[in-house]
Amino acid sequence: MAPPKVSDDKLSAPQQTSKSTNGEALTDTPSTTAPNSPRIPPLRQDSGISTPSRSRPTTLDIPGLTKSKVSPDGRIAQRDVGSKLVIVMVGLPARGKSYITKKVARYLNWLQHDTKIFNVGERRRVAATGSSRATTPAKVPNGKPMNGVGGSSINIASLNGVLNGQDLRNPPISDTKVLINGELAPSYSQFESLPSSAADTSRSSNGYSHEIDPVGHSQCFFSETTTLSDMPINSNPDELLGAESLEQSANFFDPNNAKAAQIREQLAMSTLDELLDYILEDGGSVGIFDATNSTLERRKLIMKKVRERAGPELGVLFLESLCVDKNLLESNMRLKLSGPDYRDQDPVVALADFKKRVTLYEKKYTPLGDYEERNDMPYIQMIDVGRKVVSHQIRGFLSAQTVYYLLNFNLSARQIWITRHGESIDNVNGKIGGDSDLSSVGRQYGQALTRFMKHERKAWDFHQEAKAMSTHFPPHPGDTTPPNPEYSSHSNKISSDQTKSFCVWTSMLKRSIQTAEYFDEEDFDIKQMKMLDELNAGSMEGMTYDEIRTQNNAEYELRKRDKLHYRYPGAGGEGYLDIINRLRAVIVEVERMTDHVLLVGHRSVARVLLAYFKGLKREDVADLDVPLGMLYMLEPKPYGVEFKAYRYNSESNWFDEVPNYQLRGATSHIN
Repeated sequence: MAPPKVSDDKLSAPQQTSKSTNGEALTDTPSTTAPNSPRIPPLRQDSGISTPSRSRPTTLDIPGLTKSKVSPDGRIAQRDVGSKLVIVMVGLPARGKSYITKKVARYLNWLQHDTKIFNVGERRRVAATGSSRATTPAKVPNGKPMNGVGGSSINIASLNGVLNGQDLRNPPISDTKVLINGELAPSYSQFESLPSSAADTSRSSNGYSHEIDPVGHSQCFFSETTTLSDMPINSNPDELLGAESLEQSANFFDPNNAKAAQIREQLAMSTLDELLDYILEDGGSVGIFDATNSTLERRKLIMKKVRERAGPELGVLFLESLCVDKNLLESNMRLKLSGPDYRDQDPVVALADFKKRVTLYEKKYTPLGDYEERNDMPYIQMIDVGRKVVSHQIRGFLSAQTVYYLLNFNLSARQIWITRHGESIDNVNGKIGGDSDLSSVGRQYGQALTRFMKHERKAWDFHQEAKAMSTHFPPHPGDTTPPNPEYSSHSNKISSDQTKSFCVWTSMLKRSIQTAEYFDEEDFDIKQMKMLDELNAGSMEGMTYDEIRTQNNAEYELRKRDKLHYRYPGAGGEGYLDIINRLRAVIVEVERMTDHVLLVGHRSVARVLLAYFKGLKREDVADLDVPLGMLYMLEPKPYGVEFKAYRYNSESNWFDEVPNYQLRGATSHIN
């Protein structure tokens, strides 16, 4: 049975429907932790009668930098639906949609705009298999669960080892039951015919899910029932979902397979309902609907549901990912071999089946373009994951922020290094702020840092060359070339004599500049950046924490209670939200560049940078433990960031890798 057609006429906005009963989609992004803005009803209450509210302006809201009566904390108020955004992904399988969604969500959350990804893929699998499974939180060294990369919520790390109830999103998943016109289908166990590989949710060593499929990428949870009301009431499970379609091989995605199409359509709409619940009822600012959405009819249906529930004000931005570079597309497809649909299968057979699946999708694939432009619908097209970007009718602050970020996007393999300056005179005396010189120990650290960076730069070049030589076709088992070959319009390979540049960025404070003064400017591009300066303590610059506690106890207690939102008093005084906003340009530049970079910063700067790249929860940012003498390496990967940490050894005057290093909260909440 084909999905219902939706009229091309402008979509109306009747009353909201009730909240979905199909469960809650797991997302890759942090739950809201800061208090929401007050929920002021959208009706005038200053007269004897209620009057419908006017259409509200959709100007910028930036936590820490803007405030109003309805938004004292700068976050988008619940009633300002027009300032919120739904991003609808579009594209064939293996086009990098999930890679894009994860990065966009991480960026917007880092900017304090509550964002979640809602994905149809796992819902589709569970509905087809009826399998029941539980996920287990990752463990930190102290034995307590850590809500982070090893658990169900992929990008979120809890540093104190304790999970709040609202953040724990990995209870056992109950069996998903399929209803036929409201009644449970007979012999439900007959649905459980998928091979175990299709339901496997195990994770890679870097903690990121390798679940990849034509409809989505991340896990989601469900309540006990999923309704497929369009199915014939007297059909039995074997008739509705034959074993052939249940295997979720390429045949499951054949557009002529009406029964499978019916399942996918219903589950997609159910997931969209959860996204709208998050935006309209739970205080979310941005919801990302991660699915193929490759037909015009599906996209019309999405718009119809959004307008029915949210009215005409809620922003909708379609984001399509296209791949025309054959090398990039081949790499993307090979990565699918590690996904749950093909894991442990013969790689040659699996790759052939996946390509057949893509061919079936292509039969009815309609790219964004004419229809959207005729109907003034905002959209973005990304070609080769950032090589080319096309935008149309971009409206609203959040949409503009998203486009700005996507314009500075690349898949180049490189390393990002983060460290604090060497020990300074003020560090020895326990003073905060200031602009003191390095101590003798600090200068020794800078010299060792220079030698170590030269060593690691050569080691990385050697590893990349060996990696390129080990790529095989047909692929060998486990050979999953990452989807980030550097685009070249002249050749398919990067010449061996094209050594990557290496940038060294410092703040404009002496202790940071002196740490990097041993780098040779002939080999390294050295630059000072005001954005990397330490947090300004205002009138308390140059004081110790003991002096602040005794002389300004009220301020001391305020900061202790909420370091993230606290701002030091006095001229130039800053808080962590100020650091986030002034580092935005640095983050975008790091995302844009294809070179290696070492950032020599300060404690607050290192905390905020690591929070972005590791997707930390916002309440952990200001208490992250980043002691002097630690060096952090981050290498962007297809579905996450490879992370390593090194500790300076003063005896060997070298850096020792710390195995399985976990970021955690500082033992003292004063610093």
